[in-house]
Amino acid sequence: QVQLVESGGGLVQPGGSLRLSCAASGSILSISNMDWYRQGPGKQRELVASITNGGSTNYADSVKGRFTISRDNAKKTVYLEMDSLKPEDTAVYYCNANVRTTLLSRGSVYWGQGTQVTVSS
Repeated sequence: QVQLVESGGGLVQPGGSLRLSCAASGSILSISNMDWYRQGPGKQRELVASITNGGSTNYADSVKGRFTISRDNAKKTVYLEMDSLKPEDTAVYYCNANVRTTLLSRGSVYWGQGTQVTVSS
């Protein structure tokens, strides 16, 4: 089984920064897209940022200019650098990866367990 393990969440003051990490492990042949989602209280889960295997990135309008997604393919890890944090960024953040486990199989989506980010003074 593939496992995604997240770290880096916590409590931060408005204007502060956090870096989230999500490391993939298990029977992994290759990983295509890696994404970060979040779900705030009473809200739908939304896509925050995505990155392709080649390094192309996309961001939700609400985080453009403040968040940066990156990946280290050797470490099978995706990062989300969050700067200038606002209270409305408070949410559970989930990483997501499309993982191919065998040569003849198609990729499947796996999710991390989620990590809480709270922005409050």
